[in-house]
Amino acid sequence: MHFGLMLAGLGTALLGPILPVLARQWEMQDSQSGLLMMAKFCGAFLGGVTVSGKLRRSLLVGLGAGAVGFGGFALAPGMSVGCVGLFVGGFGLGQIITSVNILAGRRFTAHRGSALSMLNFSFSMGAMLSALLAAWLLPRFALRGLLESFAGLFVVGAVVLVAQMRGASSDVEEFDATTPEGGSQFGLSGRVYLFFAGLLVLYGGLETCLSGWLTTFALRYGDKTLAVSEYTTLLLWMSLTVGRVGASAVMRRVGEKTVQRWGLGLAAVFTAALAMAHSAVMIAAFAVLLGLSLAPFFPATFALLMAERPTARQAGIVLAVSGLGAAALPWMMGVVSTRTGSLQVALALPFVAAVALLGMSWLVPRTAVDAA
Repeated sequence: MHFGLMLAGLGTALLGPILPVLARQWEMQDSQSGLLMMAKFCGAFLGGVTVSGKLRRSLLVGLGAGAVGFGGFALAPGMSVGCVGLFVGGFGLGQIITSVNILAGRRFTAHRGSALSMLNFSFSMGAMLSALLAAWLLPRFALRGLLESFAGLFVVGAVVLVAQMRGASSDVEEFDATTPEGGSQFGLSGRVYLFFAGLLVLYGGLETCLSGWLTTFALRYGDKTLAVSEYTTLLLWMSLTVGRVGASAVMRRVGEKTVQRWGLGLAAVFTAALAMAHSAVMIAAFAVLLGLSLAPFFPATFALLMAERPTARQAGIVLAVSGLGAAALPWMMGVVSTRTGSLQVALALPFVAAVALLGMSWLVPRTAVDAA
Protein backbone atom coordinates (compact mmCIF):
# COMPACT_ATOMS: atom_id res chain seq x y z
CA MET A 1 0.00 0.00 0.00
CA HIS A 2 2.83 2.39 0.82
CA PHE A 3 4.57 1.71 -2.50
CA GLY A 4 1.33 2.19 -4.42
CA LEU A 5 0.62 5.51 -2.75
CA MET A 6 4.18 6.67 -3.34
CA LEU A 7 3.76 5.99 -7.06
CA ALA A 8 0.40 7.77 -6.95
CA GLY A 9 2.07 10.76 -5.33
CA LEU A 10 4.72 10.83 -8.04
CA GLY A 11 2.05 10.65 -10.73
CA THR A 12 -0.20 13.24 -9.13
CA ALA A 13 2.59 15.81 -8.83
CA LEU A 14 4.25 14.86 -12.10
CA LEU A 15 3.01 17.71 -14.29
CA GLY A 16 3.86 20.66 -12.06
CA PRO A 17 7.67 20.46 -12.22
CA ILE A 18 7.79 19.57 -15.95
CA LEU A 19 5.00 21.85 -17.16
CA PRO A 20 7.33 24.69 -18.28
CA VAL A 21 9.36 22.16 -20.30
CA LEU A 22 6.26 20.73 -21.97
CA ALA A 23 4.85 24.21 -22.63
CA ARG A 24 8.05 25.11 -24.45
CA GLN A 25 8.33 21.84 -26.39
CA TRP A 26 4.68 21.76 -27.45
CA GLU A 27 4.27 25.57 -27.71
CA MET A 28 1.31 25.69 -25.32
CA GLN A 29 -0.43 28.64 -23.69
CA ASP A 30 -1.50 28.43 -20.04
CA SER A 31 -5.04 27.47 -21.06
CA GLN A 32 -3.65 24.51 -23.04
CA SER A 33 -1.33 23.49 -20.21
CA GLY A 34 -4.38 23.37 -17.99
CA LEU A 35 -5.94 20.82 -20.35
CA LEU A 36 -3.17 18.36 -19.49
CA MET A 37 -4.09 18.59 -15.80
CA MET A 38 -7.76 18.25 -16.66
CA ALA A 39 -7.14 15.07 -18.68
CA LYS A 40 -5.17 13.43 -15.88
CA PHE A 41 -7.66 14.21 -13.14
CA CYS A 42 -10.71 13.36 -15.23
CA GLY A 43 -9.08 9.96 -15.59
CA ALA A 44 -8.49 9.87 -11.82
CA PHE A 45 -12.19 10.56 -11.23
CA LEU A 46 -13.21 7.71 -13.51
CA GLY A 47 -10.70 5.42 -11.83
CA GLY A 48 -12.03 6.27 -8.38
CA VAL A 49 -15.71 5.74 -9.14
CA THR A 50 -15.09 2.37 -10.82
CA VAL A 51 -13.15 0.77 -7.95
CA SER A 52 -14.57 -2.68 -7.29
CA GLY A 53 -15.32 -4.27 -3.93
CA LYS A 54 -12.27 -6.51 -4.52
CA LEU A 55 -9.85 -3.79 -3.54
CA ARG A 56 -6.58 -5.59 -4.22
CA ARG A 57 -7.78 -6.36 -7.72
CA SER A 58 -8.53 -2.65 -8.21
CA LEU A 59 -5.03 -1.86 -6.97
CA LEU A 60 -3.63 -4.20 -9.62
CA VAL A 61 -5.75 -2.58 -12.33
CA GLY A 62 -4.49 0.80 -11.22
CA LEU A 63 -0.86 -0.24 -11.45
CA GLY A 64 -1.42 -1.65 -14.93
CA ALA A 65 -3.22 1.46 -16.16
CA GLY A 66 -0.47 3.63 -14.70
CA ALA A 67 2.16 1.71 -16.66
CA VAL A 68 0.21 1.99 -19.93
CA GLY A 69 -0.86 5.60 -19.49
CA PHE A 70 2.41 7.14 -18.37
CA GLY A 71 4.29 5.00 -20.89
CA GLY A 72 2.07 6.44 -23.62
CA PHE A 73 2.59 9.94 -22.26
CA ALA A 74 6.36 9.44 -22.48
CA LEU A 75 6.05 8.63 -26.19
CA ALA A 76 3.50 11.35 -27.02
CA PRO A 77 4.56 13.66 -29.89
CA GLY A 78 2.21 16.47 -28.87
CA MET A 79 -0.48 17.73 -26.52
CA SER A 80 -3.41 15.72 -27.91
CA VAL A 81 -1.76 12.32 -27.57
CA GLY A 82 -0.28 13.44 -24.26
CA CYS A 83 -3.78 14.14 -22.94
CA VAL A 84 -4.87 10.60 -23.84
CA GLY A 85 -1.88 9.08 -22.06
CA LEU A 86 -2.47 11.23 -18.99
CA PHE A 87 -6.15 10.26 -18.93
CA VAL A 88 -5.25 6.55 -18.82
CA GLY A 89 -2.50 7.17 -16.27
CA GLY A 90 -4.90 9.24 -14.19
CA PHE A 91 -7.40 6.38 -14.27
CA GLY A 92 -4.71 4.20 -12.72
CA LEU A 93 -3.98 6.79 -10.04
CA GLY A 94 -7.67 6.97 -9.13
CA GLN A 95 -7.85 3.19 -8.73
CA ILE A 96 -4.70 3.11 -6.57
CA ILE A 97 -5.55 6.02 -4.29
CA THR A 98 -9.13 4.95 -3.69
CA SER A 99 -8.51 1.25 -3.10
CA VAL A 100 -5.57 1.85 -0.74
CA ASN A 101 -7.33 4.49 1.34
CA ILE A 102 -10.47 2.37 1.72
CA LEU A 103 -8.40 -0.64 2.76
CA ALA A 104 -6.54 1.43 5.33
CA GLY A 105 -9.65 3.23 6.58
CA ARG A 106 -11.37 -0.10 7.22
CA ARG A 107 -8.36 -1.74 8.82
CA PHE A 108 -7.46 1.02 11.30
CA THR A 109 -10.40 1.90 13.53
CA ALA A 110 -8.50 3.34 16.52
CA HIS A 111 -6.88 6.73 15.83
CA ARG A 112 -8.01 6.42 12.22
CA GLY A 113 -6.96 9.99 11.34
CA SER A 114 -3.46 9.41 12.69
CA ALA A 115 -3.11 6.11 10.82
CA LEU A 116 -4.30 7.58 7.52
CA SER A 117 -1.98 10.54 7.98
CA MET A 118 1.00 8.20 8.27
CA LEU A 119 -0.10 6.19 5.23
CA ASN A 120 -0.55 9.36 3.18
CA PHE A 121 2.96 10.35 4.21
CA SER A 122 4.03 7.96 1.45
CA PHE A 123 1.82 9.79 -1.05
CA SER A 124 3.38 13.12 -0.06
CA MET A 125 6.85 11.57 -0.19
CA GLY A 126 6.20 10.46 -3.78
CA ALA A 127 4.97 13.94 -4.71
CA MET A 128 8.05 15.45 -3.09
CA LEU A 129 10.31 13.09 -5.03
CA SER A 130 8.59 14.16 -8.25
CA ALA A 131 9.78 17.74 -7.82
CA LEU A 132 13.17 16.71 -6.47
CA LEU A 133 13.94 14.24 -9.26
CA ALA A 134 12.79 16.73 -11.89
CA ALA A 135 15.21 19.35 -10.56
CA TRP A 136 18.06 16.83 -10.36
CA LEU A 137 17.56 14.79 -13.50
CA LEU A 138 16.05 17.04 -16.19
CA PRO A 139 19.32 18.97 -16.71
CA ARG A 140 21.11 15.63 -17.28
CA PHE A 141 18.61 13.31 -18.99
CA ALA A 142 15.90 13.53 -21.63
CA LEU A 143 12.36 13.91 -20.30
CA ARG A 144 11.14 10.97 -22.41
CA GLY A 145 13.57 8.53 -20.80
CA LEU A 146 12.62 9.67 -17.30
CA LEU A 147 8.92 9.21 -18.02
CA GLU A 148 9.53 5.74 -19.45
CA SER A 149 11.40 4.80 -16.26
CA PHE A 150 8.50 6.09 -14.20
CA ALA A 151 6.06 3.92 -16.16
CA GLY A 152 8.34 0.95 -15.49
CA LEU A 153 7.90 1.40 -11.73
CA PHE A 154 4.19 0.64 -12.14
CA VAL A 155 5.13 -2.60 -13.89
CA VAL A 156 7.36 -3.53 -10.95
CA GLY A 157 4.55 -2.82 -8.50
CA ALA A 158 2.08 -4.90 -10.51
CA VAL A 159 4.46 -7.89 -10.67
CA VAL A 160 5.05 -7.80 -6.91
CA LEU A 161 1.32 -7.47 -6.18
CA VAL A 162 0.48 -10.43 -8.45
CA ALA A 163 3.01 -12.54 -6.56
CA GLN A 164 1.44 -11.52 -3.23
CA MET A 165 -2.08 -12.24 -4.45
CA ARG A 166 -1.09 -15.73 -5.62
CA GLY A 167 0.32 -16.47 -2.20
CA ALA A 168 -2.84 -15.29 -0.38
CA SER A 169 -5.33 -17.99 0.58
CA SER A 170 -8.31 -15.63 0.71
CA ASP A 171 -9.27 -12.02 0.17
CA VAL A 172 -9.25 -11.16 3.87
CA GLU A 173 -8.30 -7.57 3.15
CA GLU A 174 -11.13 -7.00 0.69
CA PHE A 175 -14.65 -5.82 1.35
CA ASP A 176 -17.90 -5.95 -0.49
CA ALA A 177 -18.99 -2.68 -2.01
CA THR A 178 -22.26 -2.57 -0.09
CA THR A 179 -21.73 -4.35 3.23
CA PRO A 180 -19.44 -3.68 6.19
CA GLU A 181 -16.92 -5.83 7.97
CA GLY A 182 -19.54 -7.49 10.07
CA GLY A 183 -22.04 -8.03 7.26
CA SER A 184 -24.79 -5.57 8.34
CA GLN A 185 -26.07 -2.95 5.93
CA PHE A 186 -24.66 0.56 6.31
CA GLY A 187 -23.88 3.68 4.29
CA LEU A 188 -23.99 7.46 4.18
CA SER A 189 -27.14 9.54 4.29
CA GLY A 190 -27.72 11.84 1.34
CA ARG A 191 -26.73 15.04 3.19
CA VAL A 192 -23.54 13.56 4.60
CA TYR A 193 -22.68 12.06 1.21
CA LEU A 194 -22.97 15.44 -0.52
CA PHE A 195 -21.13 17.21 2.28
CA PHE A 196 -18.01 15.06 2.03
CA ALA A 197 -18.15 15.03 -1.77
CA GLY A 198 -18.22 18.84 -1.76
CA LEU A 199 -15.24 19.00 0.59
CA LEU A 200 -13.15 16.69 -1.57
CA VAL A 201 -14.07 18.46 -4.83
CA LEU A 202 -12.88 21.80 -3.48
CA TYR A 203 -9.79 20.38 -1.79
CA GLY A 204 -8.72 18.48 -4.90
CA GLY A 205 -8.91 21.72 -6.86
CA LEU A 206 -7.12 23.74 -4.18
CA GLU A 207 -4.14 21.41 -3.77
CA THR A 208 -3.73 20.82 -7.51
CA CYS A 209 -3.94 24.53 -8.36
CA LEU A 210 -1.05 25.19 -6.00
CA SER A 211 1.12 22.16 -6.79
CA GLY A 212 0.41 22.22 -10.52
CA TRP A 213 1.11 25.90 -11.15
CA LEU A 214 3.72 26.71 -8.49
CA THR A 215 6.78 25.94 -10.65
CA THR A 216 5.45 28.15 -13.44
CA PHE A 217 4.48 30.86 -10.93
CA ALA A 218 7.93 30.87 -9.32
CA LEU A 219 9.62 30.96 -12.71
CA ARG A 220 7.64 34.03 -13.77
CA TYR A 221 7.56 36.04 -10.56
CA GLY A 222 10.62 34.82 -8.69
CA ASP A 223 13.13 35.75 -11.42
CA LYS A 224 14.90 32.40 -11.10
CA THR A 225 15.87 29.47 -13.32
CA LEU A 226 13.67 26.46 -14.02
CA ALA A 227 15.66 24.27 -11.59
CA VAL A 228 15.23 26.76 -8.73
CA SER A 229 11.52 27.05 -9.52
CA GLU A 230 11.20 23.26 -9.37
CA TYR A 231 12.81 23.34 -5.94
CA THR A 232 10.04 25.74 -4.87
CA THR A 233 7.48 23.06 -5.72
CA LEU A 234 9.70 20.60 -3.84
CA LEU A 235 9.42 22.81 -0.75
CA LEU A 236 5.62 22.67 -0.98
CA TRP A 237 5.62 18.87 -1.07
CA MET A 238 8.33 18.57 1.59
CA SER A 239 6.26 20.66 3.98
CA LEU A 240 3.16 18.60 3.12
CA THR A 241 5.14 15.44 3.87
CA VAL A 242 6.55 16.69 7.17
CA GLY A 243 3.18 18.21 8.03
CA ARG A 244 1.43 14.86 7.67
CA VAL A 245 3.84 13.27 10.14
CA GLY A 246 3.15 16.12 12.56
CA ALA A 247 -0.58 15.90 11.91
CA SER A 248 -0.50 12.22 12.81
CA ALA A 249 0.83 13.10 16.27
CA VAL A 250 -1.50 16.09 16.72
CA MET A 251 -4.62 14.12 15.85
CA ARG A 252 -3.92 11.69 18.67
CA ARG A 253 -4.66 14.56 21.06
CA VAL A 254 -6.82 17.02 19.09
CA GLY A 255 -10.02 16.26 17.19
CA GLU A 256 -9.88 15.91 13.40
CA LYS A 257 -12.42 18.71 12.92
CA THR A 258 -10.37 21.23 14.94
CA VAL A 259 -7.20 20.41 13.03
CA GLN A 260 -9.07 20.65 9.74
CA ARG A 261 -10.45 24.14 10.47
CA TRP A 262 -7.16 25.63 11.64
CA GLY A 263 -5.40 24.29 8.57
CA LEU A 264 -8.00 25.70 6.18
CA GLY A 265 -7.94 29.13 7.77
CA LEU A 266 -4.17 29.35 7.49
CA ALA A 267 -4.26 28.02 3.91
CA ALA A 268 -6.59 30.84 2.85
CA VAL A 269 -4.28 33.46 4.39
CA PHE A 270 -1.13 32.00 2.84
CA THR A 271 -2.70 31.62 -0.62
CA ALA A 272 -3.60 35.32 -0.62
CA ALA A 273 -0.07 36.16 0.52
CA LEU A 274 1.46 34.00 -2.23
CA ALA A 275 -0.48 35.92 -4.88
CA MET A 276 1.15 39.14 -3.66
CA ALA A 277 4.70 37.76 -3.39
CA HIS A 278 7.26 39.29 -5.73
CA SER A 279 10.50 37.54 -4.81
CA ALA A 280 11.81 33.98 -4.94
CA VAL A 281 12.41 33.95 -1.17
CA MET A 282 8.85 35.00 -0.34
CA ILE A 283 7.34 32.57 -2.84
CA ALA A 284 9.38 29.74 -1.30
CA ALA A 285 8.40 30.77 2.24
CA PHE A 286 4.70 30.78 1.44
CA ALA A 287 5.04 27.45 -0.37
CA VAL A 288 6.35 25.93 2.87
CA LEU A 289 3.59 27.50 4.97
CA LEU A 290 0.93 26.34 2.52
CA GLY A 291 2.22 22.78 2.63
CA LEU A 292 2.11 22.71 6.44
CA SER A 293 -1.38 24.20 6.59
CA LEU A 294 -2.82 21.82 3.98
CA ALA A 295 -1.15 18.68 5.37
CA PRO A 296 -3.85 17.63 7.88
CA PHE A 297 -6.88 18.18 5.64
CA PHE A 298 -7.10 14.93 3.68
CA PRO A 299 -6.33 12.45 6.50
CA ALA A 300 -8.60 14.36 8.92
CA THR A 301 -11.47 14.54 6.42
CA PHE A 302 -11.17 10.93 5.29
CA ALA A 303 -11.06 9.79 8.93
CA LEU A 304 -14.33 11.68 9.55
CA LEU A 305 -15.78 10.08 6.42
CA MET A 306 -14.83 6.54 7.45
CA ALA A 307 -16.30 7.13 10.92
CA GLU A 308 -19.67 7.48 9.12
CA ARG A 309 -19.30 3.85 7.91
CA PRO A 310 -19.78 4.40 4.17
CA THR A 311 -19.99 1.53 1.73
CA ALA A 312 -16.81 0.94 -0.25
CA ARG A 313 -18.61 2.29 -3.33
CA GLN A 314 -19.63 5.48 -1.52
CA ALA A 315 -16.15 6.04 -0.11
CA GLY A 316 -14.70 5.46 -3.56
CA ILE A 317 -16.99 8.01 -5.17
CA VAL A 318 -16.28 10.62 -2.48
CA LEU A 319 -12.56 10.15 -3.03
CA ALA A 320 -12.97 10.15 -6.78
CA VAL A 321 -14.83 13.46 -6.98
CA SER A 322 -11.69 15.20 -5.74
CA GLY A 323 -10.43 14.45 -9.24
CA LEU A 324 -13.18 16.62 -10.68
CA GLY A 325 -12.00 19.60 -8.67
CA ALA A 326 -8.39 18.77 -9.53
CA ALA A 327 -9.37 18.74 -13.20
CA ALA A 328 -11.55 21.84 -13.30
CA LEU A 329 -9.88 24.43 -11.06
CA PRO A 330 -6.32 24.21 -12.47
CA TRP A 331 -7.74 24.37 -15.99
CA MET A 332 -9.76 27.44 -15.00
CA MET A 333 -6.58 28.96 -13.56
CA GLY A 334 -4.92 28.52 -16.93
CA VAL A 335 -7.85 30.17 -18.71
CA VAL A 336 -7.91 33.11 -16.28
CA SER A 337 -4.14 33.50 -16.56
CA THR A 338 -4.27 33.53 -20.37
CA ARG A 339 -7.11 36.06 -20.50
CA THR A 340 -5.75 38.41 -17.82
CA GLY A 341 -2.06 37.84 -18.52
CA SER A 342 -1.43 37.18 -14.83
CA LEU A 343 -1.07 33.98 -12.80
CA GLN A 344 -1.27 36.18 -9.70
CA VAL A 345 -4.84 37.10 -10.59
CA ALA A 346 -5.60 33.44 -11.29
CA LEU A 347 -4.60 32.54 -7.70
CA ALA A 348 -7.94 34.02 -6.68
CA LEU A 349 -9.44 30.62 -7.57
CA PRO A 350 -7.56 28.54 -4.95
CA PHE A 351 -8.08 31.34 -2.42
CA VAL A 352 -11.86 31.18 -2.93
CA ALA A 353 -11.70 27.38 -2.68
CA ALA A 354 -9.89 27.60 0.70
CA VAL A 355 -12.42 30.11 2.05
CA ALA A 356 -15.32 27.96 0.83
CA LEU A 357 -13.84 24.88 2.51
CA LEU A 358 -13.46 26.77 5.78
CA GLY A 359 -17.08 27.87 5.59
CA MET A 360 -18.26 24.32 4.84
CA SER A 361 -16.34 22.96 7.83
CA TRP A 362 -18.76 24.86 10.08
CA LEU A 363 -21.83 23.47 8.30
CA VAL A 364 -21.36 19.82 9.21
CA PRO A 365 -24.41 17.51 9.04
CA ARG A 366 -25.53 16.22 12.45
CA THR A 367 -24.13 12.69 12.18
CA ALA A 368 -20.74 13.98 11.06
CA VAL A 369 -20.64 16.32 14.05
CA ASP A 370 -21.24 13.39 16.36
CA ALA A 371 -18.44 11.45 14.65
CA ALA A 372 -16.02 14.35 15.19
